Amino acid sequence: MPISDSFINELKLKTDIEDVISTYVTLKRRGRTFVGLCPFHNEKTPSFTVYPETQSFYCFGCGAGGDAIGFVKKVENLDYVDAVKTLAGRAGLQMPEEGFDDSLAKQRKTILAINREAARFFHSYMMSEEGRTGLNYFLNRGLSRNTITKFGLGYAPDSWDSLLKHLKEKGFRVSDMEAAGLVKRGQKSYYDIFRNRVMTPIIDVRGNVIAFGGRVLDDSKPKYINTSDTMVYKKTNELFALNLAKDSGRDTLILCEGYMDVIAMHQAGFTNAVAGCGTALTSEQVRLISRYASEVILAYDADEAGQKAVNKAINLFSNTDIKVRIPLLKGGKDPDEIIKKHGKEKFAAMLEGASNEVEFAILGCRNKYNINTTQGKIDFLNQCIKILSGVSPIEQDLYLSRLSEELGVDKESIKLQLKNYSGRKAYRERRRNQNREVSDSMSRNFKESRDFDASTRKIKAEDRMLGLLLHHKKLYKYTTDFDSNMLTEGFHQKIYNLVIERIRSNLDIDLIHFSDLLSDSEMGRLSGVIARAAESTSPESEFKDCMQIIEEEYGKEQIKGTDFNSLSDDEFRKMFN
Repeated sequence: MPISDSFINELKLKTDIEDVISTYVTLKRRGRTFVGLCPFHNEKTPSFTVYPETQSFYCFGCGAGGDAIGFVKKVENLDYVDAVKTLAGRAGLQMPEEGFDDSLAKQRKTILAINREAARFFHSYMMSEEGRTGLNYFLNRGLSRNTITKFGLGYAPDSWDSLLKHLKEKGFRVSDMEAAGLVKRGQKSYYDIFRNRVMTPIIDVRGNVIAFGGRVLDDSKPKYINTSDTMVYKKTNELFALNLAKDSGRDTLILCEGYMDVIAMHQAGFTNAVAGCGTALTSEQVRLISRYASEVILAYDADEAGQKAVNKAINLFSNTDIKVRIPLLKGGKDPDEIIKKHGKEKFAAMLEGASNEVEFAILGCRNKYNINTTQGKIDFLNQCIKILSGVSPIEQDLYLSRLSEELGVDKESIKLQLKNYSGRKAYRERRRNQNREVSDSMSRNFKESRDFDASTRKIKAEDRMLGLLLHHKKLYKYTTDFDSNMLTEGFHQKIYNLVIERIRSNLDIDLIHFSDLLSDSEMGRLSGVIARAAESTSPESEFKDCMQIIEEEYGKEQIKGTDFNSLSDDEFRKMFN
């Protein structure tokens, strides 16, 4: 059974979607709505809109949408029940004790309990005489016992089923261990995935052990094994040590490549260090960083691969308002080695002297061209103009003054060229966005028209009709003779029938009541339908027009699919009448 309507209504009354979302997104008022940068895709121009009147949100950039429950589900990677629990706790409400299906929530809880017990097992084994090899590895890497305990580091025995047996003794089922990504089914039996490896638990911001990273102690392959994606873990969404870094008291995060870099930096006092989880930096991780910091320092390895990763990260952060700084790391291949060789003070000085992304890009260009020649200066300046076209006017002025003085070129000449380039770039960007919006809309309508053999005119009328009905419940009185079978199969029929059923039962039709009944994509689409129907000077007239269009287009569909040779004269005349 779903969570009761009465509880959801109480939760709705005590939850303001603006307050919920503003803890994750910086919102600015725009008329009767609020806008901000979407937390679900990278963008520079706000397309994420919050509608207080309907307690909904919709992003015109990526199509994400829904209510407060849907937002928390998506942003925190929770299931429906856990999202409701999160909002209930925020509102000071006690969840009903029974009467709803929380099987997914219970399985998540079981997997987290298994992970927690596995972390204890790995750590306890390493601290025993049998696991001394693992402990020596971390001690030889320069870690103190306090740091080892703080990060819950451990060692997986060189055995096929030690963890499996231990978890069985604790009462856990093998199927749940498999769902947690800790055991795997072989030809004859299950076996431990992590064997003879030093173990690093990955802990989320709520303190749950959600995954593990395991490293071999010799040259065997694969060198690293990480937990695959599970119900509680998606590697592209998580950052290692964010649970600690978020409490560092700083508004800056230091982003590293590896777990050991992060652990070494925390031990040296850089407690705001984090790393990706066994994958290249993702847009999801960038959005996660933006929730906890306004600035990020990219302390990547000094090798070629590390520098490529820096450039990719700069590109990802360029779509956010997070400040980026890049230190010039010398004296070691990575932060861990530099701190060991030269001490934390020298490493701190490198961080302090880190350049911003503009300086880093200009420096990279300078190394490509010979600015002692005229052509070299021209090529260098052309590249700098491309870089500076994306920064604020104040930054532009400062860098233009510096370039003018350094190269002996009149500042106004560089400024004029920058203005011309920026104008052309803005025009191209506007055209590209307009073309993309038109293309996306046409593709969406064409796909639905093709999939369901319905006209674009009909689909638009159906969208509008549903949006108006959800805004104006009184329009229900015009639906008494309307046959829902005339609607396009799938989304439109499903939403219409749900709404009509709730109205007939004298229940609310606020978006929050559909969270448990619709998929994320359906909620996103429905939010868009509601958002676009918000403004109507004559909802009754529009509603009737939409119904008429739907009937007309449905009639065309019926004619299109009719075998006229099988019709009698009376049936033929009746159809066209």
